[in-house]
Amino acid sequence: MWPFSRPILIPITGSLTIFTDNECDVQKRKSYGLSLINIKKDSMENVLMIDTVGQYSALNNNETLHPLINVVDLSKADQRQNRKSYLGFYAVFLKEIKCGDLHYGCNYYDYEEGTLVFVGPGQVIGVENNGELYQPKGQALVFHPDLIKGTSLGRHIADYNFFSYEVHEALHLSEAERKIIYDCYEKIVYELNRGIDKHSKTLIVSNIELLLNYCIRFYDRQFITRENANKGILQKFEELLSGYFSSDKPKEIGLPSVGYCADQLNLSANYFGDLIKKETGKTAQEFIQLKTMDIAKERIFDMSKSVSEIAYELGFKYPQHFTRSFKQHVGYTPNEYRVLN
Repeated sequence: MWPFSRPILIPITGSLTIFTDNECDVQKRKSYGLSLINIKKDSMENVLMIDTVGQYSALNNNETLHPLINVVDLSKADQRQNRKSYLGFYAVFLKEIKCGDLHYGCNYYDYEEGTLVFVGPGQVIGVENNGELYQPKGQALVFHPDLIKGTSLGRHIADYNFFSYEVHEALHLSEAERKIIYDCYEKIVYELNRGIDKHSKTLIVSNIELLLNYCIRFYDRQFITRENANKGILQKFEELLSGYFSSDKPKEIGLPSVGYCADQLNLSANYFGDLIKKETGKTAQEFIQLKTMDIAKERIFDMSKSVSEIAYELGFKYPQHFTRSFKQHVGYTPNEYRVLN
């Protein structure tokens, strides 16, 4: 298998230090125009830069039939050591391994194999080199952002939040779902093998969009099958907010953000937001706002404190922002609410 760590974003601007090493595939990388870069100053955390679909295909011993898209058979790749790689394109990895081989999420699933991992352009995937060789397996749909420019998919690609999920939030497929994914892959391969004509781009992009739409459905199913685990996260979310407002954090760092809460729960912001939406029907931001107003309504009855003091205690920068938000959610200003109750 190809083990993954959580994706991280790295800046591509500025000067980059090129490194060489003694790995057996160093000449192969050079022949494909690939290089190792150091992404952390004063460290030796090297990352293999893979900017194009052609580079990725060649690195895995696959023919490049189209410069902007390919379905790569990872079993054709040479054995390799663990490494981190920067990808300059979208990738959907279908892992043909048993779930027990994964280091994340397996206690929630009974699917033996078939896991989809999504990576967006500019992300780094992989783990530190442990010196051991392994044989990659599975298939990877890789496509460059230029392929979908000017298309419906290009206009809506940001709606597919799972390209920003963490790896431990991967999509685990049932047997039937896996067959659908393979079918989408096969249709793309068919179009690539028959040669490029005026219909090719439309059909290829349509099949990518179809695959991604199925993945949205499958993630909805995964949220349902993980209902007990999700309820646990929802409870932890509520406890996190209660603890936050009971501490000095609102005064120190302001109102809790979705990103802060997701990070505290070890989830990506997008996955966390989607999970809360599925469980409650409200966005995570709406949930935070409602919780804030519930606490505000309790504190309003403390007549020893002014509305301004309460606003600052809750993390509002300006009392007028608190008053505006309170009236929007409650229907009255804080002072009106005090009088009425």
